[in-house]
Amino acid sequence: MPEERSNSEGDQRPPMGRESIIRDVRNWLGQGQRVWLCTIVDTWGSSPRPVGSWLAVSESGQWSGSVSGGCLEENLFRRAVSEELEHPTVVDYGITDEDRDHFQLPCGGSIRLLIEPLEPEQAYHQMNDLVSALAERRAVVRRVTLEGQTRLLSADSGQGSAVRFDGEILVHRLQPECRLLLIGAGDVARYVAEFASAAEFEVTLCEPRAAFADGWGYSHIPVRRQLPDDLIVSDFNDAWSGVLALAHDPRIDDMGLLAALNSSAFYIGAMGSRKTSEVRRERLLSLGLDEHSLDRLRAPIGVDIPSKTPAEIAISIVADLIAARHHLRSTSPSL
Repeated sequence: MPEERSNSEGDQRPPMGRESIIRDVRNWLGQGQRVWLCTIVDTWGSSPRPVGSWLAVSESGQWSGSVSGGCLEENLFRRAVSEELEHPTVVDYGITDEDRDHFQLPCGGSIRLLIEPLEPEQAYHQMNDLVSALAERRAVVRRVTLEGQTRLLSADSGQGSAVRFDGEILVHRLQPECRLLLIGAGDVARYVAEFASAAEFEVTLCEPRAAFADGWGYSHIPVRRQLPDDLIVSDFNDAWSGVLALAHDPRIDDMGLLAALNSSAFYIGAMGSRKTSEVRRERLLSLGLDEHSLDRLRAPIGVDIPSKTPAEIAISIVADLIAARHHLRSTSPSL
């Protein structure tokens, strides 16, 4: 089994899903290593990971990402590195009964992968461009042929990510990671930060009130002490950003909501009872927000389970966030 990766040198941000894999691939290529990038291009029945998932393996034995619950990774490592694949290769798992028994794919599911060899001289600059594009919050498309030709194309930010593979050409639409701004420190924000981070959201806390910011004891969640409207306008206004008003303080929450509801954020929610939410709605209308913009606000925030404790409220919020992210990623593209 290949060696599990650690954070790549020079990366200051914590590992976050697909972007972390891309950075690892870029860094390995920069060290002169060959890399094999495995992409799930199709699934049938139940599968451990969705279409578009990546596993990257370096020639030194490091790996990043996952395409199964662990039952395929060792075999993929052997196929890629030991056999030194020279050209993009399609590999099926779970097609035969023997395959399913050997690899223990759940529920009789099957997956198809494209194993793509990346050479340092040819692939480094393209992977570096891909890292830069996603860091700049730009959606892109990777187009890979079985002849080994790869192109990086710009993509419409309004379209969702998708994978298309016709047996000869892979078209993989890639979006920036979804990131969240939590307005207001507190127990709910703490649990939302923990659960959302585990679900591969990038989380930042906004807390301009000194007493609350000074009391935030979770150093792995970054705190910004700016006013929320300024922070949203500068860093959290694109289609892959979510804004959650959790302060229970209209002076802070309303400021952030007004900015968020005039942005392209994919998720905007506010904590509070139905009565509180109605009062907030009237207050925002009186501040000049129109009905159409206000209809984007999810308040009371989260899935109605119903929840009472901070942890339960956070679970309901993160469940709703995951559903919204899935909808964002599955928007039908028109390539």
